[in-house]
Amino acid sequence: MRGGAAHTGSLYSVSGQRKYLTQDERARFIAAAKRCPRASVRTLCLTLAWTGCRISEALALTPSCIERGSGFIAIRCLKKRTGCVVIREVPVPNALLNEIDTVHHLDVLDISERLWPFSRCRAWQLIKDVMDDAGIPHGLHATPKGLRHGFGLHAIRSGVPINLVQRWLGHARMETTAIYLQAMGCEERAIAQRMWTS
Repeated sequence: MRGGAAHTGSLYSVSGQRKYLTQDERARFIAAAKRCPRASVRTLCLTLAWTGCRISEALALTPSCIERGSGFIAIRCLKKRTGCVVIREVPVPNALLNEIDTVHHLDVLDISERLWPFSRCRAWQLIKDVMDDAGIPHGLHATPKGLRHGFGLHAIRSGVPINLVQRWLGHARMETTAIYLQAMGCEERAIAQRMWTS
């Protein structure tokens, strides 16, 4: 399935290009975001990295979505087409919540005002700039969607149960989340290494 899957439910394109950030690339992206001189770009990039949300979902966030006391960000699922409002609560590090509060002045900002006034196209370019600063080579993986896939893989490899990953990413079907089980993790490589030394 890695090289030949034509459907979107794969971590690789039809031509075999990887669509996700590796663990090292994700860490470099977070480090580059933390040193970004533009505070609003820094918080946007870190929010995407720590929630796995879609870029449009991040741009729709308002102060009322930031739950500092409970330690999560409430993200409205914009991909749902059933007509009902679906909001998922994604836990994030306290450092991110504090950074968002400091940069965006949550206590004085109107609760319905968007945190980031960027257009989707502009936000996409700003994120790509941070990826360039992180030394991430160009390709299908070096995109906000690649960052989202990187979050899913990181969560699975960190031992987060797949049903929580499904909820945090806002997937309607478990089959969509199951693509993150395809990528080789440390445990699989360790098992293979035992085979090589026998």
